[in-house]
Amino acid sequence: MDDTLLMIPGPTTVPKRVLEAMSRPIVNHRGPVYGEILEETTAMMSEVFKTDNESYLITGSGTSAMEASIANIIEKGDKVINVVSGKFGERLQQLTEVFGGESIPIEVPWGQAVDPAEIKRVMEENDDAKALTLIHNESSTAVVNPIKEVGKIMKDYDTLFVVDTVSSLGGDYVDVDKYGLDICLTGAQKCIAAPPGMAAITLNDDAWKVIDSVDSSTYYLDLKAMRKSGNKSPAQTPYTPSVSLTYAMREALTMVLEEGLENRIQRHHTGAIAVRSAAEALGLKLFAREGDRSNTLTAMYLPEGVTDDQLRGTMRNKYNIELAGGQDHLKGKIFRIGNMGITGLPEIAATITCLEMTLKELGIEFESGAGVAAVEDAFLKN
Repeated sequence: MDDTLLMIPGPTTVPKRVLEAMSRPIVNHRGPVYGEILEETTAMMSEVFKTDNESYLITGSGTSAMEASIANIIEKGDKVINVVSGKFGERLQQLTEVFGGESIPIEVPWGQAVDPAEIKRVMEENDDAKALTLIHNESSTAVVNPIKEVGKIMKDYDTLFVVDTVSSLGGDYVDVDKYGLDICLTGAQKCIAAPPGMAAITLNDDAWKVIDSVDSSTYYLDLKAMRKSGNKSPAQTPYTPSVSLTYAMREALTMVLEEGLENRIQRHHTGAIAVRSAAEALGLKLFAREGDRSNTLTAMYLPEGVTDDQLRGTMRNKYNIELAGGQDHLKGKIFRIGNMGITGLPEIAATITCLEMTLKELGIEFESGAGVAAVEDAFLKN
């Protein structure tokens, strides 16, 4: 391979069509041509979010949308319930505190999903909370949280339900309107398979009522400014956007809808089953608890006696395949394989083949070809 195969949980490999779209000439970001492109892109974004709400693009990583979702709804002293089940749940907790909110954490062991009953209990004790934040797909632990079930609980409260779908939208089931998500955010560089550097957010009327009552403490990420600019004709962003990344986002979303959202989600689910099955066939222990496992990436423990540098280093330096390591206290203990974006059978089969060769080189014993056979079986059955 001439290029490194990215099998990490984002950024993912960007399709040639999307890269070529970025090479279009730059147009006036205040003119009608860009306005039409922006309107088309945000309309497709709402279609992928499955919402009748308007969506907004942000030139920034997924964290910019995380920050926007917090900075625009809370004032000093407001209670925010933060579900913390991994690194990105922690980030929303930290953002709550940065903007003066009182964080009420629901601590969940890393590798497990939150129990909706626990959310119900905490909500009963804190029904005056301004918001509840939850990461749908916690990519630091390869865990998926039950946003549909939590949404049913949150409908009984005035508390805003804020959900991060950065590593799930386009790869797992997200239905903003049916699930009752008041604020939902995502990033470009994962299941949508656009280049990194752009995020998106959508908000319902309940969220806007809160935002309109708050004196926002952010400037660049002021959602009221985004709404005002988006309502202009032609549509605009409040500050200079990345025109090229908007081209890319439009093309990537077009590809999502051409494939069909349901088909794309099923492909991600099949890929996750294939990777998990292959890992177990090779004797690797999965990190996330059964029943809570992500459909867009897989985390597994490093074999005993094998270091992160040995395994991921060999995959990178010898086979040109990039895997992800563990974060925080999991660094050097687990590694992660993403199956996001345009990743399918060829990429997963190549990765598992090279993982088998790497494990053999490192002296790990397993039935030769077991991982690849598991991949084959998963794609034939699913």
